[in-house]
Amino acid sequence: MNKLTLIVLLLFGLGITSNSKKVIARQGQVSFFSYTSVENIKAENNQVLSIIDLEEGTIAVDMLMNAFVFEKALMREHFNESYIETDIYPKATFNGRIEGFDAQQQGTQVKIIKGAFTMRGVTKDIEIKTKIENNNGGYMLSGTFETFVKDYNINIPPLLAGNIAKSIEVNFKFEYQPYEN
Repeated sequence: MNKLTLIVLLLFGLGITSNSKKVIARQGQVSFFSYTSVENIKAENNQVLSIIDLEEGTIAVDMLMNAFVFEKALMREHFNESYIETDIYPKATFNGRIEGFDAQQQGTQVKIIKGAFTMRGVTKDIEIKTKIENNNGGYMLSGTFETFVKDYNINIPPLLAGNIAKSIEVNFKFEYQPYEN
């Protein structure tokens, strides 16, 4: 009986240890902005999941593409049906590593995250300059990067080409809490 109790306690202790090395953001925020001479396009998505393995310095992001909210319903419809085709490609993902990340350092660090961003079935390697704030184990990541419509095989009809910018500014903010099963 003592051996069984010891094994249970060890497994429980290992579970706590492995969980404490990961943090999760269940409602991360991603927005994008596209400037054109005809009309600016802005959308926000608050249904973005992200996990960081603090020990390994790895990060994963999973985003539902049809969760973007636009000012106009027609913009949302075109985004989901014509450009991103969310019925075929429902998610975008990012898997990467935070270069030189020190999870124990309090305060703010500015780091480069290198990884693979996948959208519409196309994967591109990207690097993102990111601000990481550590406030007693509560982490916040934020940053901005630019991506290009052509890189993800998004087909823009020639008639609408002037209404859609060639590059899109993407902003993100994730607030992480300790991961618990």
